[in-house]
Amino acid sequence: MKRTRTVFEARSAVSGRIRVVDAPRERRLVVAGDTLSAMPLDGDWTRLRREYWWQALTAVPLPPRPRVLFVGLGGGTQLHLLTRLTRPRAIAVIERDEAILRVARDWFGLGALGGVEYLCGAAETIVPWLGRARRSFDYVMEDAAYAEAPERGQPLALALAGLVARDGVLVLNRHRRTDAAQVAALLAPRFARIVRRRVRRSGDNVLVCCIGARVAPGGAGCAVGRGAARAVSAGADGAGGDGEAAGAAAAVPAPGPARAAPLRLAAAACT
Repeated sequence: MKRTRTVFEARSAVSGRIRVVDAPRERRLVVAGDTLSAMPLDGDWTRLRREYWWQALTAVPLPPRPRVLFVGLGGGTQLHLLTRLTRPRAIAVIERDEAILRVARDWFGLGALGGVEYLCGAAETIVPWLGRARRSFDYVMEDAAYAEAPERGQPLALALAGLVARDGVLVLNRHRRTDAAQVAALLAPRFARIVRRRVRRSGDNVLVCCIGARVAPGGAGCAVGRGAARAVSAGADGAGGDGEAAGAAAAVPAPGPARAAPLRLAAAACT
């Protein structure tokens, strides 16, 4: 039996109980009883090849310098894997809970990954904002609606499809094969090919891989939330990813008047 110990614990109003749990060779982020991320303590990331974090990146074609969007951060397992598998041109992450972001930075090595744009807020608010700003991505990974009801997960999937660059890829992590089939059917007109991949025979994770976006970004989106989001762009030295001084804040321009735009803050804002 593996010996484990909790090295950090906190409670978040958004996510509930947050724990960082260490085993002899691995660290895990456990939120409300579910494992959201894993990181090898000995640096051997190949042990994660059977997990969905790895397979979501290797089951689809990635361009040499992709622009990447992750929806749902966890401890940032996929950020680490991405930088080992390719050289991304740009990375943006949507995470609704700043407490999760702080834990990922302090306990899972994200502070050492420079040039990542962290957008803190609900995906239902931030995704439409990205669309209005005419942002697009070659690879989009959604891991925020894993066990959500279809009434939430499917509109989010459709909105994210509107951010995928032509010939780009959207990957969704879904809990049940029935939900995966519904999402695949919903997105089929927008992509050249859709593959459903069950990660393990005994597991619940099903990856819906939508390959070859047929339409230009700026398609259908989900309802726009009223709350403004906050962004944290953390470089390896703690300064903003856009060269801002630590602790500085600047509004990101949003298209059109009276638009609520995320703020781009230095990592110090999360302390």
